[in-house]
Amino acid sequence: MFKFAHTYYFYLLALIPVFIVALTFFLLWKKKAIARYGDMNVIRQLMPEYSVGKIIIKFLGIMLAMVALIFALADPQTGSKIEKVKRKGIDLMICLDVSNSMMAMDIKPNRIERAKQSIIRLIDNLEGDRIGIIVFAGKAYTQLPITTDYAAAKMFTEMINTNIVPTQGTAIAQAIELAVNGFGDTKHNRAIVIITDGEDHEGNVLEQAELAVKKNITIYAIGMGLPEGSPIPVYDGNVQIGYKKDREGQTIMSKLDETLLQQLASVGKGMYVRATTSETGLSKIFEDISKIQKSEIEEKQFSDYEDQFQYFVGIAILLLILDLFVFERKTRWIKRFQPFRA
Repeated sequence: MFKFAHTYYFYLLALIPVFIVALTFFLLWKKKAIARYGDMNVIRQLMPEYSVGKIIIKFLGIMLAMVALIFALADPQTGSKIEKVKRKGIDLMICLDVSNSMMAMDIKPNRIERAKQSIIRLIDNLEGDRIGIIVFAGKAYTQLPITTDYAAAKMFTEMINTNIVPTQGTAIAQAIELAVNGFGDTKHNRAIVIITDGEDHEGNVLEQAELAVKKNITIYAIGMGLPEGSPIPVYDGNVQIGYKKDREGQTIMSKLDETLLQQLASVGKGMYVRATTSETGLSKIFEDISKIQKSEIEEKQFSDYEDQFQYFVGIAILLLILDLFVFERKTRWIKRFQPFRA
């Protein structure tokens, strides 16, 4: 298998047309400058060794050397060994509510930030498992396709905020459907964790949970918030300017809907945990998930790549050395070599 390790260096190839245009303008300027001294036929006789062709040949040599160096920087590699890699784990899809109600601060610093902190701690404990992230409010979107790249998973988790889904609501059913599809056709053990306050839910949540269970997918639920509720802060930039109000001007209290989430976990053959001010419950759920039998998954991949950049460096050096022996004046022996002269 052949690949380039650093493909972004190919953007440097865009400099070549710039150099070509620069050379063209230079040659035109030089021709006009020489023409100021008199008739071109006379000047050519006074400068018999001058060769525009040699200048172009030297330029082409430098450009080819530059291309070779760019290819060397891109680090061409060939895969020399295919290896079967086995891992044991489950597939885990986290569905995180990002509606405005998740900004409520009954769980410090607020519901969504505490959920993100717990997800990152969960990722740190994964080993061999695959994880994906879905965010939802009025609609559900895949934030991160299922992967074993834990560094990417933490980075995408940190990027989550309540502004990434413009439509308000709590589309739990759509999030479950998207999570099920996100697993693909894998047959090993799978689980979905729904993190939400359950407020203003939309869609046939329990029906989607039943469909997931039929595909041997377990569903867990974490209730973010307290039953007594909390106001939803409103921000202007990073400054809080008050709390969200209804049409009558009354402050809206966002309350945890535990009934729905308990039903969801029951239908999903999983567990429901309510987050508290000190614990989100994700660790308890992960303890239960860790008891699920981990499947052995076999993958084929190139495990050993060999760098081939040295060949391109060698080509560049050779071209630059040859360029040193190409002079701008005409070559005399070529000038003398006229096989068709009578």
